Amino acid sequence: MAGRFPMYALAGLVVVMGGLAACSPLKALNALSPGGASTATDGIAYGAHLRHKLDVYVPNGGGAGAPVVVFFYGGNWNAGERADYAFVGRALASRGIVAVIPDYRLYPEVRYPDFLDDSAQAVAWTAREIGRYGGDASRLFVMGHSAGAYNAAMVALDDSYLAKFGMKPASLRGWIGLAGPYDFLPIENKVTRPVFHFPDTPPGSQPINHVDKAVPSALLIAASRDKLVNPARNTGRLANKLRSNGVGVTEVYYDGVSHTTLVGSIAAPLRGLAPTLDAVDSFVNGKPRKP
Repeated sequence: MAGRFPMYALAGLVVVMGGLAACSPLKALNALSPGGASTATDGIAYGAHLRHKLDVYVPNGGGAGAPVVVFFYGGNWNAGERADYAFVGRALASRGIVAVIPDYRLYPEVRYPDFLDDSAQAVAWTAREIGRYGGDASRLFVMGHSAGAYNAAMVALDDSYLAKFGMKPASLRGWIGLAGPYDFLPIENKVTRPVFHFPDTPPGSQPINHVDKAVPSALLIAASRDKLVNPARNTGRLANKLRSNGVGVTEVYYDGVSHTTLVGSIAAPLRGLAPTLDAVDSFVNGKPRKP
């Protein structure tokens, strides 16, 4: 908890987390996040490409029958490494969850929708193989932050991706989005535009356009004053559409975090910023959520 960490150091971490695209803040969080509650197996191939690798974090003592979360990191679909998010894997494992963190191909090597095929392939590998690590494939969730939340949303809502690997969204127990872009046409970010074939971005690229009554339940978390991904337009609109289709959704907004520090608040040193890990734990493990 934050109270166990010097406040001046906590303040410094919050500042540097504003530059989350750089790897050094993430490495700092990894260095300061305890790994004693989990065992990691890294560099497992889930496909043929160099970036088709994933890491698995198992709770100490084994994860027999444990729920499973596949976590996709953000980075505007042009940056990111699974090793930088070890703090997420360790945190989830500390709550009895088997965590899987895959890499996926990035722009400019690929564009939409290739990284979604990678994401679905990683989920399919997990469904097939996670029993070897003690996880229960019938309790499988996908989760992501920012661009990774988009990946998780598309895997959970658009059945075409999992179908390529013999699965369907109903195979998932639920999905979790942290500060995700779910409804972002027309694309304003000039860096993002080429990733989605601007100006010919297809409407089917938007998660909000794939909601129906059959999709899995969701936990949607956002920073109240997110300056990068508008929370009302993205999290709010998607939550409303899920509800209007009778899909279970928990919608949470936190005041004490930004777009970037929201995922950072999962790490032990920054948990005082927001109870993000508690919310995920409650959703995945079926615990009553604290007000």
